[in-house]
Amino acid sequence: MRTIKRVPEHAPVLAGHADSGLPTRAEVLDDEGRGRLSRGNKAVLAAFFLFLAVMVVGSVVHLPYAVMSPGPTQDTLGVSDDGKKTPIIAISGLPTYPTEGSLRFTTVRVVGGPGYPVDAWDVLQAWIDPAQDVFPVDDIFDPKVTQEQVAEENAIQMEGSQEEATAVALRAMGKDVPTHVAIASITDSSKAKGLLKVRDRLESIDDEPITTAQSVRDALQKSSPGDTVSLTVTRDGKELTVDVPTVEGQGGRTALGVLLGLDHDFPAKVTIDAGAIGGPSAGLMFSLGIYDKLTPGPLAGDHQIAGTGTIDDDGKVGQIGGIRQKLAGARSGGAQFFLAPAGNCDEVVGHVPDGLEVFKVATFDEARTAVEAIARDQTGSLPRC
Repeated sequence: MRTIKRVPEHAPVLAGHADSGLPTRAEVLDDEGRGRLSRGNKAVLAAFFLFLAVMVVGSVVHLPYAVMSPGPTQDTLGVSDDGKKTPIIAISGLPTYPTEGSLRFTTVRVVGGPGYPVDAWDVLQAWIDPAQDVFPVDDIFDPKVTQEQVAEENAIQMEGSQEEATAVALRAMGKDVPTHVAIASITDSSKAKGLLKVRDRLESIDDEPITTAQSVRDALQKSSPGDTVSLTVTRDGKELTVDVPTVEGQGGRTALGVLLGLDHDFPAKVTIDAGAIGGPSAGLMFSLGIYDKLTPGPLAGDHQIAGTGTIDDDGKVGQIGGIRQKLAGARSGGAQFFLAPAGNCDEVVGHVPDGLEVFKVATFDEARTAVEAIARDQTGSLPRC
């Protein structure tokens, strides 16, 4: 007599089996090794978990490197991209004229400094990408500074570049622009806090006239660190004298513990909105943009021109960092021509993107001449890197 085995009501119903009966657990496990991982499957699973572990470790372990990559370009003749559409360069007090084309300043992105550490994957990607560079972080950032100090210094350098670019452009038009050495920032370690203020113009130190930043340094070296010096400054149009204790600066030199900048008497108000971008390397392109707006006729014609370089009060163009990244960023931003500081030419050679022509400049006048030649499509005689 056949015995019928009752199946509990909660047992699963398996599809695809004949009415001859379900296999037992032992049969399932023993039937040709089903239910066991093969050596191949085990190897694949082990490789997956190893890959997962490497990914996690690579993402959380910070490395002492800085990665430099191309950043966006911004047209000094255009408007901001923050939605407000305000002019990058706004001028009042002097006549302005319509412009065409573009005069773009270039930027780089740098990660790996204070507050922005890089992981193994950032570094690996940068090594693979020819448009990126990897540096020991201490080669780019002072290991003693904080994220806030880096941001503050970049902002001060940007403000200084705008100030000097304005002076250079106005002088190129024949305007008289007197220059004054001024306090740009006061460091945390300075004993001048409460005695000096940002934008104080330095007139003399211990009766030594101040005409340049170097004259400040020279006057201070006549005293020892910790000595008190007598400073005559102009503040809000009034002259006053203050006694300021000095501190020990780099290399044991006597210092005030301040950052110096230049202040000018301008015949017009020039406002430059560069957004959150910092540093001094847009100075050249700012000066060209200001000059273009203040002079009749479009300086660049209808051409897309990018460039980089610091500008000093005498109109000299200084070399910058990240030139390879700026070349790549300029081309991807649509530029056909690029103005490079003469001091960077050795880094330019061999790294010029296809479709980009690079011209070397050492002064504002050379840069203006280059832009005018580009506008006329007469670049054959321009010096190149």
